[in-house]
Amino acid sequence: MNNGFQFADIIFLAAIVAFLVFRLRGALGRRDGHEGGYADPFRRPKTDAKEAKPEGEVVPLPGRDRPFDLGGDTRAADKPVPHRPQRPSDRIRAADPSFSEETFLGGARVAFEMVLNAFAKSEERTLRQLLTGDVFDKFASAIRDRETAGLTLEQTLVKIKDATIVDAALQGRKEVVTVRFVSDQISVVRDSSGSVVEGDPERVVEVTDSWTFVRDVRSRDPNWQISATEAPD
Repeated sequence: MNNGFQFADIIFLAAIVAFLVFRLRGALGRRDGHEGGYADPFRRPKTDAKEAKPEGEVVPLPGRDRPFDLGGDTRAADKPVPHRPQRPSDRIRAADPSFSEETFLGGARVAFEMVLNAFAKSEERTLRQLLTGDVFDKFASAIRDRETAGLTLEQTLVKIKDATIVDAALQGRKEVVTVRFVSDQISVVRDSSGSVVEGDPERVVEVTDSWTFVRDVRSRDPNWQISATEAPD
């Protein structure tokens, strides 16, 4: 009978231990990585439907309104931001945000070539569209003098080596931009018999020109016109 009592005692103690383990799990929970009570510190906690933010509202990130703590090493924070030198075109862009230096210089290159070709071929109609009134009058006068003397001009633009904005300003309602062109050209003047009187058809010459472009900011015509041409000394 003693063996029977010992076996019963073991069964009774095992039942007590199982009961205590069950109660302990109920109080502490079971952490197996899949329970719903685990709070991820990197995930925004779910809010109740009544407290949910309206759709589209921007919620600022915590701490965004104050600087980050770099833990004592503030060399990165104290490093000054490099200052970009102001370019002439920045003065135009401040008044006209749509101004693009790249787009403008692309058009200026095309206009430069068109004017050289039109002047050599005496195409006054093309020149009138590209030049302001005063500049056109000077070009037209030079064309007439050339034709009266029985001379012809052969102008070949080999390539534009550089086109740089050297000055830009807003003068009243007009945008004014000056561009320096550096180009390789072949220029030859012939008389009525075809003989060369100026230049060399076999010689490429580097030429530097300074042209000024203007545009009325209130005009419906978005095109620029050339208001001055000169060769710097």
